[in-house]
Amino acid sequence: MIKRYIIDVIPKVFHFKKPAGTSRGVYTERRSWFVRIQDGSSPCREGWGECAPLPGLSCDDVPEYENLLLAACREVEENGVFDAEKWKRCPSIVFGLETAIQHLERGHYGLWDTPFSRGEQGIRINGLIWMGDYESMYRQIRDKVDAGYRCVKLKIGAIDFEQELNLLRFVRQQFSAKDIELRVDANGAFSSDEALEKLKRLSDFDLHSIEQPIKSGQWDVMRQLTDVSPLDIALDEELIGWHHRKDKEQLLEVIKPKYLILKPSLHGGFSGCKEWIDIAEQRKIGWWITSALESNVGLNAIAQWCATWNPIVPQGLGTGLLFTDNVPMPLEIRKDALWYVAD
Repeated sequence: MIKRYIIDVIPKVFHFKKPAGTSRGVYTERRSWFVRIQDGSSPCREGWGECAPLPGLSCDDVPEYENLLLAACREVEENGVFDAEKWKRCPSIVFGLETAIQHLERGHYGLWDTPFSRGEQGIRINGLIWMGDYESMYRQIRDKVDAGYRCVKLKIGAIDFEQELNLLRFVRQQFSAKDIELRVDANGAFSSDEALEKLKRLSDFDLHSIEQPIKSGQWDVMRQLTDVSPLDIALDEELIGWHHRKDKEQLLEVIKPKYLILKPSLHGGFSGCKEWIDIAEQRKIGWWITSALESNVGLNAIAQWCATWNPIVPQGLGTGLLFTDNVPMPLEIRKDALWYVAD
């Protein structure tokens, strides 16, 4: 018997508390589409998911996005199932509908049965330091350390590189690598001819890793960097737009990164990210899971799924507190961990 679903699509624009700076520009607003799915035989039961492609980055950031989302929802209503494989070229749609269906089936926002969903255990996260001038970035670092974070991730590539080095030098004068783990994310800001020299200079500060030092699509250059870089390289944007297993396998075989940064909204929803993890672990490539500026609805879903993997290293799940008009969710940060406050 075909399940009968009723799905509504609800657009929403969120507003950042502070402008969020990256090497690709500054965000002041964030647009999302919520999907609400109801059980046709029991309309009081419903599930919510968030579809939020990142402008200028997501492979499904297209003018006809809302029409695609509506078409995917209509298919679920007609067929009673969601065909993630068919819609894998629209990862944020896959993520939103996977979330909504799981929420409907589970009956509450603790989407899987884990110590995290039961409120027994938190997920360690990194503190995120947004790009800005030297003083603002230092204040952010100081605030994160004072709050109890032991892993801090800095967005770099937007201000003068020498100033960024000075900031890292100052941090290391105050805190050793045993005290604070430092990750940096260039978002592809380095040119291919300057990247290696910058990586060498960054490596002086006992950094854990760097995400996406050069723009995606330069496989040969990236492979050369991973071969000789004194700093471990993680891929993020490089993973966007690859939907077939053989293509994912080829990418990792060519580049051979140390880590993958997985974002369900960008990298195939839960099902697509699981495939990336399977392929990475076969090659002894590390990984961690990160949100992508979703509201608390998306952040909670990612955290709930992340918890099913029993993560040990800090994850990138601290972005749900960015908006002035966020959706209430039983999430809170205690020191350097995200907790779900179970009922």
